[in-house]
Amino acid sequence: MKLSRNDTCWCGSNKKYKKCHLEFDAKLEQLKKQGYKIPTRKMIKNEEQIEGIRQAAIVNNGLLDHIEAHIKAGMTTEEIDQMTNVYLAKHHARSADLNYQGYPKSICTSVNDEVCHGIPSKDVVLKEGDIINVDATTDLNGYFADASRMFMIGNVSKEAKELVEITRLCLYKGIESVKPWESCVGDIGAAIQEFAEANGYSVVREFCGHGVGLSMHEDPYVFHFKPNEPTEVLVPGMVFTIEPMINAGKKEIHLKEDNDWTAYTDDGSLSAQWEHTLLVTEEGVEIISK
Repeated sequence: MKLSRNDTCWCGSNKKYKKCHLEFDAKLEQLKKQGYKIPTRKMIKNEEQIEGIRQAAIVNNGLLDHIEAHIKAGMTTEEIDQMTNVYLAKHHARSADLNYQGYPKSICTSVNDEVCHGIPSKDVVLKEGDIINVDATTDLNGYFADASRMFMIGNVSKEAKELVEITRLCLYKGIESVKPWESCVGDIGAAIQEFAEANGYSVVREFCGHGVGLSMHEDPYVFHFKPNEPTEVLVPGMVFTIEPMINAGKKEIHLKEDNDWTAYTDDGSLSAQWEHTLLVTEEGVEIISK
């Protein structure tokens, strides 16, 4: 429905359209005429929603800081899950992972050749030389923030250190590609793929970044490789994750028969992932959760 200048804006801000998204929509219309794919209104967050996501991110960041301060060799991944539950309860938040489509734990812990969605277990004991991705999504008052970090346990191999660092740089190459009103979602993936492959690594194709904020997973789908389809132009108010999964060997992955969640590299090579929640602004991009 077309709004008049004095109507209440569609974004939920309760402001008049002329003082909120009138000029924004006019710019989008121009981009549409130029052939760009335009983000839907559901992808655009208002100021109140962005502040709610920032508050969730404070808890999510604090959780990962807390884990970073305590993670060590000899600890089980189940202990990381228990630590998560205690921390979130203390901060009046909840894990968005727990019971999501049947996922049984409050956090994901992916070790060595596990690509993502590793399930915490009392049987998985961290040892010297391991690398582990810890992926946390926090729900605070109905707002969601998502991030993951890599941790190196004790002295790790040169190969592992280089993979962890290249993966982190892949994330930041993706972030650097975000140019409001100019670049598209696909530019993020193209930047990541180019950097990863130039350094001799491969990019996992089966999992992606995603919109986040009012639920755990929203549009848009954020590729980590150059897509063969049009993708949305990046505009202020979009909130999404970039979370490249980079393999030391080949890109192919699989699930094991007894586990419908955890992905592993086909060739047994190491895999790493870093993830931030990002907000597109008029000036560029703000890292909300990391």
